[in-house]
Amino acid sequence: MRRRRILISAFACRPGEGSEPGKGWACARTMARHHDVWVLTRGRYRALIEDAMRREPVPRLRFVYLDLPDWILQATKPSQEFQLFYYLWQLAAYFAARRLCREVEIDLIHHVSYSKFWAPSFVAMLPVPFVWGPVGGGESMPPGFTRRCGFQGRTYEGLRALARWIGEHDPFVRLTAQRSKVALATTSESAARMRAIGGQRTTVYPAIGLTQEDLDVFDAVASSNAAGMRFVSIGQLIHWKGFDLGLAAFARAGLPDAEYWIVGDGPERKRLEVLVAQLGIASRVQFYGQKTRAETLEILGQGDVLVHPSLHESGGLVCLEALASRRPVICLEWGGPAIQVADDTGIRVSVRDVEQVISDLSEAMKRLAGDADLREAMGKVGRRHVEAHYLWPRKVEHYCSIYEKVLQRSASGKVSTGQLLAKRGAH
Repeated sequence: MRRRRILISAFACRPGEGSEPGKGWACARTMARHHDVWVLTRGRYRALIEDAMRREPVPRLRFVYLDLPDWILQATKPSQEFQLFYYLWQLAAYFAARRLCREVEIDLIHHVSYSKFWAPSFVAMLPVPFVWGPVGGGESMPPGFTRRCGFQGRTYEGLRALARWIGEHDPFVRLTAQRSKVALATTSESAARMRAIGGQRTTVYPAIGLTQEDLDVFDAVASSNAAGMRFVSIGQLIHWKGFDLGLAAFARAGLPDAEYWIVGDGPERKRLEVLVAQLGIASRVQFYGQKTRAETLEILGQGDVLVHPSLHESGGLVCLEALASRRPVICLEWGGPAIQVADDTGIRVSVRDVEQVISDLSEAMKRLAGDADLREAMGKVGRRHVEAHYLWPRKVEHYCSIYEKVLQRSASGKVSTGQLLAKRGAH
């Protein structure tokens, strides 16, 4: 494979993290094994990135730092307004990328972060082959489930649906989709929406992955041999994570020697604590609150099964972490987790209505609690599944194959990027 000059647009890119920042860093660092890579990211990550690069240099990996004035960030700090900051950053990224393309003959641009299809990636407007994603956000809460979310949850879902509708009608979002030589969607729901706005070359491919270093950490976490059964849920305590469904199922399962551990914090904690008391399971449920990543993995290692009943999630990194830790996963047949969790690595519960989901989650808990051999078998297969499909070297090889196909298609009649930009600048 010939080395190419690749520009990665990664709004979030930070060493030693999971989720979006970790994805941006892992993709960029791994991609530099194959190509000359420039990463356009936020200036706030500069100190951490430079420290990581000093400790472990990565040849052929360069960073272009870009941030908006502090007053804009301060004015857009709450989560909803932060979307405006992200939009403005993407606009500024266009001009930063255009300057770079005048200096370097970039072969291809890949938008990696954020993983959200309903915001534009303005770098797609440059005369360079563009790969978009994986991006998501097309998942919605199942019909009938918003009634259990309370006023704040329903308001959030309404605003999210409105923001997505506006994004889908933004001409720059549509141009991003239309100019994508390949668009990668995290789920089939997102893929359908991306095709509807012009992303005709859209395929489903998960955004998240793990590194070999992650696997080493999981292997170093000691497992507990204590008696009893321990279900674990990990994540922000927010309405769409569905932890209330997991708790209701746990109460219904009637497993007197089992415990349910919840790691994380958020606005739903008080409501969940009230629910636990009402269900009569307070003595068997433990809220750990917010923990560091190392502490969280230690708790996961002491557990037996991850319960992740999320109601609209493009990814679900914690599911991969559980599989890599040889823990089976109980999740819904809905969104990103349903793609990651196979029939032989966990139990996926179909989604028809609230009562059915609680009942089926309860049956899944009883089944795994009563069969240690099944848990062990699923754990082993889950680890192999992660190693085969979700390690970053594997994912980057897939991206590289996409790059080659895109560049081969674009090769005929190609005018150099520098020439195109010079012509545009002359007018």
